[in-house]
Amino acid sequence: MSAHELTDEQREIRDLARRFADAEIAPHAARWDREHRFPGELFGRLGELGLMGVCVPGEHGGAGADFLSYVLVLEELSRADAGVGVTVAVHTGAGTLPILAHGTPEQATRLVPPLAQGHELAAFALTEAEAGSDASALRTRADAGGRITGAKQWITNGSHAHTFLVFARDPDERISAYVVRRGAEGFRPTREEEKLGLNSSSTADLAFEGTPGERLGEPGGGMRVALSTLDGGRIGIAAQATGIAQAALDLASAYARERNAFGGPLARLGAIQQKLADMQTEVEAARALTWRAARRKAAGLPHTVEGAQAKLFASRVARHWTGEAIQVLGGYGYTREFPAERYYRDAKVTEIYEGTSEIQRLVIARALLGEAARDR
Repeated sequence: MSAHELTDEQREIRDLARRFADAEIAPHAARWDREHRFPGELFGRLGELGLMGVCVPGEHGGAGADFLSYVLVLEELSRADAGVGVTVAVHTGAGTLPILAHGTPEQATRLVPPLAQGHELAAFALTEAEAGSDASALRTRADAGGRITGAKQWITNGSHAHTFLVFARDPDERISAYVVRRGAEGFRPTREEEKLGLNSSSTADLAFEGTPGERLGEPGGGMRVALSTLDGGRIGIAAQATGIAQAALDLASAYARERNAFGGPLARLGAIQQKLADMQTEVEAARALTWRAARRKAAGLPHTVEGAQAKLFASRVARHWTGEAIQVLGGYGYTREFPAERYYRDAKVTEIYEGTSEIQRLVIARALLGEAARDR
């Protein structure tokens, strides 16, 4: 799906993100990865450009663009550094937009502008040690006054966020959503995770000990908040995966043109040509599925299946073709002299978070087959 299918505004936003990514992110990505450094200063600068709240309405401090524009930004940021991409994806798609969708007007007015402007970061705290894909098994509890006790695991932005969406079981055994602010009584990040990739992003465990929470949405409406958030979040992760895959394609293509072997550039060899042709085709297909899902969300149309399809396919494309990019580079691809190995490490998690590939297949199959696909 090519750029001529975008509006002038969408192209301008994409190009702005691309210029920033090329100048301010890509040159530092290898060092951030090596040092496991969270580039916190970057997000205020992204906020000044309107890229931390691309699809947040102007009256709430955002750029007022559509959801596809936001997806274009995520792809460009992730092409330069997937850790930066996921920080923005969770901040906007899983942290900020749910407040707009499910919060009161007062909550939106108070909480959203500093997030949309990049002054603060947001996080989405659903996962627990025994409640990952089966989110309904969560054990974190909230009392009648909204005080939360429990623990959350693998929370993106967890060590740096200011606003947390936390899901807990209320006294009636219903799951409700709450907003918790950084510094609240009894709340603290307990551990920063050591990961295979995405080393420029924060992934932390959180503890709550009688922490005051402010309910978001209706009592017992937490799963509706979570599932609708994940529907949109999966489109963001598909964009991230597409950006990683595009970076691998760019690297492998450039290397094939410049590297001489067997009396000429690698690009002369049929095996390399076929590999790169398949790679480009699948990257474009991933982009098309992602844009389709984003356009449906922007139009207010159902997008659960389309988002699942985009994430399932794009994450597989990213994981497979980053590996093949290493193959094109040969021994150099296995070293840190080139970023191919970083792309490979970063790509794998796109098949896991915001719903594993197995869960995406379940979503798609149930929509296709109806009641016949469900356990009896």
